[in-house]
Amino acid sequence: MTITRRHFVAGTAALALASTALSALDFRLIDSALAQSPSPADLAVQGPLGDMVLGKDDAPVTIIEYASMTCSHCATFHNTTYPALKSKYIDTGKVKYILREFPLDPLAAGAFMLARCAGKDKYYPMVEVLFQKQKDWVVQKPIEPLMAIAKQAGFTEESFNSCLQDQKMLEGIEQVRTRASEKLGVNSTPTFFINGKVHRGSLTIEELEKQIAPLLKS
Repeated sequence: MTITRRHFVAGTAALALASTALSALDFRLIDSALAQSPSPADLAVQGPLGDMVLGKDDAPVTIIEYASMTCSHCATFHNTTYPALKSKYIDTGKVKYILREFPLDPLAAGAFMLARCAGKDKYYPMVEVLFQKQKDWVVQKPIEPLMAIAKQAGFTEESFNSCLQDQKMLEGIEQVRTRASEKLGVNSTPTFFINGKVHRGSLTIEELEKQIAPLLKS
């Protein structure tokens, strides 16, 4: 998949076609992986761009989330559950959290690229804003609202365009998605691995705490 400005301005029809093609690819890749539980070693492998990690490295609980920036269920999790998870568990050293990119369409890939280009310190704040304003930019003409969000994070029009033309970054994000599908059996978003145990779909803070609490006591 090659992402260019053309992908963004082509409209919802093109994005829908791309999403359908990528979904078909994902399901073909995960057929053999579903029968196997991913090993801790497989889960620990970072993509070529490296993991964006929040929390203490030695936290007793590690949560790895695979998400797509255009996924409404992912937005629900990040807008309702994630703030409580961060304040109660990540910031207090109980949970190490890693978000890994699993774009379902070119627009989602582009949004992840902008978050990466924002820099390590601004990656998660950028992701949070993109999820909060998802309905503003997941539209037929996403360039203008995306640029408005990016400018608030310090982008210029030049750096915005340069980021979306970074083929190496796109390929790195694509490798994370492909590996998750092939090796870890990820076939939908959001998918969480909580100390290696898979949970699919958006989780409330109460549902998440049921999984975290026993791990903190062990």
